[in-house]
Amino acid sequence: MSPERHIVYREAQPADREQIGAIDDSFTTDTVYEVVVGDEGFALRLAFVDPPLVKVFPDDEDDEDDEDDEVAEDVHREVAVEDGTVCGFVAVGVEEWHRRLVIHQIAVASTHRGRGVGAALMRRACAYGSRLGARTAWLETTNVNVPAIRAYRRMGFSLCGLDTTLYRGTSSEGETALFMSKALGAGG
Repeated sequence: MSPERHIVYREAQPADREQIGAIDDSFTTDTVYEVVVGDEGFALRLAFVDPPLVKVFPDDEDDEDDEDDEVAEDVHREVAVEDGTVCGFVAVGVEEWHRRLVIHQIAVASTHRGRGVGAALMRRACAYGSRLGARTAWLETTNVNVPAIRAYRRMGFSLCGLDTTLYRGTSSEGETALFMSKALGAGG
């Protein structure tokens, strides 16, 4: 039996950048949310897919975000570190005009998923937002990322909107952007 491993959570340092970039945020799912359009609005319907969908995010999309993050001073990152290796991170920023914490990206190494790492990172991100006066945490994901949607719901997020056109002209064309939010109180 191996000894209990300890994960340390802390603010990211410049030396963490390479390890953050190396985290594989791909996922596999056998269900997706289909967007059903009606006269009065939209609904989501869970649908099984066979074979399971494997989603790998292109490097160029990640690189564009990284460049924006480098320039933006208001991006805050937290990391999860085990045995000196970054096993998860979250990148956030606060939009002052409406006091919203925006979760730009959260990723957990596949070896650490299902162990509470993402939830711990999200709690730290929300606490950071609360300290800066954010009233709401907000994020965007795709309708095919059912594992993340389930995790976000367990973290207290709920669906607050969608956009059927956001991914046009990208490698995610045909997917629907889902927006999720949660109120922040004392301590996030």
